[in-house]
Amino acid sequence: LGIPALSTEEALHGFMAKGATAFPQAIALASTWDPSLVERVFTAAALEARARGANWVLTPVLDIARDPRWGRTEETLGEDPFLVSCLGVAAVHGLQGRGADIGKDRVLATAKHFAAHGQPEGGTNAAPVNLSERILREQLFPPYEAAVREARVATVMASYNEIDGIPSHVNRWLLDDVLRGEWGFSGLVCSDGGGIGDLVGRHHVAADIADAARQALAAGIDIELDGTFGGIAADARAGRVDIARIDEAVARVLRAKLAVGLFVDPYVDPERAERVTNSPAHRALALEAARKAIVLLKNEPLEGRGPVLPIERARLKTIAVIGPNAAVVHTGGYTYDPAPGVSVLDGVRRKLGDTV
Repeated sequence: LGIPALSTEEALHGFMAKGATAFPQAIALASTWDPSLVERVFTAAALEARARGANWVLTPVLDIARDPRWGRTEETLGEDPFLVSCLGVAAVHGLQGRGADIGKDRVLATAKHFAAHGQPEGGTNAAPVNLSERILREQLFPPYEAAVREARVATVMASYNEIDGIPSHVNRWLLDDVLRGEWGFSGLVCSDGGGIGDLVGRHHVAADIADAARQALAAGIDIELDGTFGGIAADARAGRVDIARIDEAVARVLRAKLAVGLFVDPYVDPERAERVTNSPAHRALALEAARKAIVLLKNEPLEGRGPVLPIERARLKTIAVIGPNAAVVHTGGYTYDPAPGVSVLDGVRRKLGDTV
């Protein structure tokens, strides 16, 4: 029918693409305590993404980080529901804009992972979550509710985990009663990558992929990131799924495509993409964000000596920069060959010159 496709990318702390601007990781952005800065960062990320053909990004992560063993803490905006809510709203505003329509330089945002993904048993990613409804509502739900009510986020992603024994991808109470019924969410609910397949191999609540897809669709998943919905057409013809539910999901997908203007102009300008990707303005913004994200430690005197700081250049003769991370640039998870960065070793050398 000539309907243009949604193009999905990642933008956790900058557009995840070759040569794109890498902004500080999410947990560092949280340390700025600055919603206006966060909005500016994600406005820049949205521009770089849209200029290169992406119209939907799987960002921001609104999980509350409550277990230090959990390996995805760096993707979050911290452990405080109020701070995560404020910065999450700012991130969505940056990605989507503040108006009813999403402009040509903006993208659909995704609040993820709904819900309780940040407090898994044993700190293991995608492990079960067994918490009271009070804890869910008072501590873990607020950032998502704020993203829906205040920022009108376009997409919400279901989480890998189960809550009280029910996987999020088939949790009607979570996806329908709370998200849509209580909060009035009218956008897309999407699966996480492999999340529907996990209903078979991890959660053991579905007999096979076809069964998992039917259950997820019925529970409220509108669009998936894998190939599990491939059999839905045959299921519809055989009467195994509700046509009205398919119409509902399709309508939401079409409205999302209308919102980003795909039916008006689905194409991009390669020359413009070159200009805006890692532009001087975006590099300056990344530097500003990095400086504001710095966390200062107490400058206590060492035993028998004075305070460590400030380090006086005139008194230095040698500095050892030690370890496997000394001479390489680590920009954090969800980056792909970004614009050139500065390693710790290079940074020290640039600062000291040839005198040390």
